[in-house]
Amino acid sequence: MQNRLLSLDVFRGITVAAMILVNNPGDWEHVYTPLLHAHWHGCTPTDLIFPFFLFIVGVSISFAMSKSKKPSIGKIVKRSAILFGLGLFLNLYPKFNFETVRIPGVLQRIALVYLVCAIVFVKTTHATQLRLTAFLLVVYYLLMTFVPVPGVGYANLEPTTNLGAWIDRSVLTTAHLWKAAKVWDPEGLFSTLPAVATGLLGVLTGQWLRSDKAVAEKIAWLFTVGNLLVVAGLIWDLFFPINKSLWTSSFVLYAGGWSMVGLAVCYWLIDVQGYRRWTTPFVAFGVNAITVFFLSGIIPRTLALIKVETPEGTINSQQWMQKNLIGVWFSNPYNASLAGALTFVTIWFVILYVMYKKGVIIKV
Repeated sequence: MQNRLLSLDVFRGITVAAMILVNNPGDWEHVYTPLLHAHWHGCTPTDLIFPFFLFIVGVSISFAMSKSKKPSIGKIVKRSAILFGLGLFLNLYPKFNFETVRIPGVLQRIALVYLVCAIVFVKTTHATQLRLTAFLLVVYYLLMTFVPVPGVGYANLEPTTNLGAWIDRSVLTTAHLWKAAKVWDPEGLFSTLPAVATGLLGVLTGQWLRSDKAVAEKIAWLFTVGNLLVVAGLIWDLFFPINKSLWTSSFVLYAGGWSMVGLAVCYWLIDVQGYRRWTTPFVAFGVNAITVFFLSGIIPRTLALIKVETPEGTINSQQWMQKNLIGVWFSNPYNASLAGALTFVTIWFVILYVMYKKGVIIKV
């Protein structure tokens, strides 16, 4: 089995492009529902994007860290620290107020999941990885649904009073949590435990794809196990609701199942059937995934610093461009907002395509 799958780069690229799309609408007040996260319990297509990426992180670990080229723990820790630092920089920019900086975040969670999954892959067997995945999901379920929350007196899954929120407030304090909620964080410490299980599902999947099994058998089992995980997640949802913000165990199974199905489709189409002409845009996104995610977060923050005076009042430059360069072409504000997001993604494709053609890959 080759050390790099084109389908994995494409799947990563599709995921990152989707991340940028949903993170950068032209107008946050006019966004189609599928492009928003579920309010609490439940799952929209947008909720699947982050677990897809963590699953891909796990698959990538299996391919990058072969038995003959396993990195040292020091290198794993160093890469994780860089990812975590980039995430903190995003949260600090542009004010750099360390007293109120949000400590958790997307890149921070990626860093922690990578750290644990890479060490587990290097130091343990396939069987141990499978048992650890199950252990994390079961223990998280038991703790979240049966352990009374201090100050509340009972276990619950409400946004501000669940066990994870209490742990995040106790460890990080409210000054360093998600500013939109203040008392809990969707990428908090406690919910990172089941997120590690998402990464481990990717590790296990990667090892299956690297095995000497027949291609047809690999694809058949990926589809089968993926669909079984989706069904298992829906069953678990009946008493431990699917919830991206809590990263519930049912959500891990549900999103992990769809991740396997999505990768299986890409693998069959691209690496097996050879349909590759359409893949270049997504490969360009996939090979520089962290770079584009980081910079796509920096640029909107920078544009927000530039103020423009209009007859209606002062707005930032991003709002001005959305209104005067894109919004004027649409009567429906939702279509205008979507067009703004698609324009942002397209601009990045042009940049990444040039980088890809010139062989510029920025590795973290």
